[in-house]
Amino acid sequence: MKPTNPSFARSIAATLTTLLLCLPSALASQESWRGSPVSPLPTDAADLDPRKVRLGEEMFHDPRLSADDTISCASCHDLASGGVDGLVKPIGIGGAQGFVNTPTVFNSAYNFTQFWDGRAENLKEQASGPVHNPVEMGSNWSQVVDKLKRDARIVAAFDATYDDGLTSDNIVDAITTFERTLVTMDAPFDRYLKGDKSAISKQAEFGYELFQSYGCVACHQGVNVGGNMYQTMGAMGDYFGDRGNVQKSDMGRYQVTGRDEDRHVFKVPSLRVVAHTAPYFHDGSAKTLEDAIRHMAKYQLGRDDMPETDVQAIIAFLNSLAGEYKRFDPK
Repeated sequence: MKPTNPSFARSIAATLTTLLLCLPSALASQESWRGSPVSPLPTDAADLDPRKVRLGEEMFHDPRLSADDTISCASCHDLASGGVDGLVKPIGIGGAQGFVNTPTVFNSAYNFTQFWDGRAENLKEQASGPVHNPVEMGSNWSQVVDKLKRDARIVAAFDATYDDGLTSDNIVDAITTFERTLVTMDAPFDRYLKGDKSAISKQAEFGYELFQSYGCVACHQGVNVGGNMYQTMGAMGDYFGDRGNVQKSDMGRYQVTGRDEDRHVFKVPSLRVVAHTAPYFHDGSAKTLEDAIRHMAKYQLGRDDMPETDVQAIIAFLNSLAGEYKRFDPK
């Protein structure tokens, strides 16, 4: 008998642990959605201060957050293009290239941590990160606040919204509040889960069956179809050995924890808008959705024989997950 692959064993253990921890909520979901491991996104409007949302939207698009006034949050998270930049790796100030592929900002409020390596526990921590990153915005909050204080309209808006006016904490709070509104609602698949059998095609319906039977749902489930656990990249194959040229950014959670068992471990991405966020994976190595599915089948499921008809059916299912983003409209 061959010895157990340690990476695979850790992967299975992590998956089982996560599923057991999520069992109560999963059972509740089964009652509402007929046993489906995927749940519709909540439809209740968030109880958010519209003034903060408006300020946050403006700050999200303001290049003054960067040292050279050229890069805003929206530069990498284009809301008209799936909340990403469409690049293998992002471009920051001075043409500097980032180290990992840009994850979508849509539905990020439903992720259990932020960034590929999970180094930010919440949206507030995530919103603070790029400002200080030398290959993203290359600035600091003191510099940002000084620049914004020269804008009387912005100062007045912060004074009207926050008791202590324009501060770095309040800029982050406003951006975070705005990002909580970046939810893609009324996806065809959500309508299907709620009982509208005509909402998706038969091919997409078959794709969801395959998505479950192949085992994709072990990592991609819940309201965000992912974003709620970590997993080893290459649980069933040597992804990095086959790809070659291993970089520091390929270490994943190891860069955060320093633990050997966290090498090549990443947050499982949400698939909610995956049809619109190519290229894929932390390294942007999969150029198309078909490439991504075949790589996942090989390296995460141990399946190197997925028929083309199955791939296309799963693609149809993934396309049905994307809802529509509508700007926050407070009642």
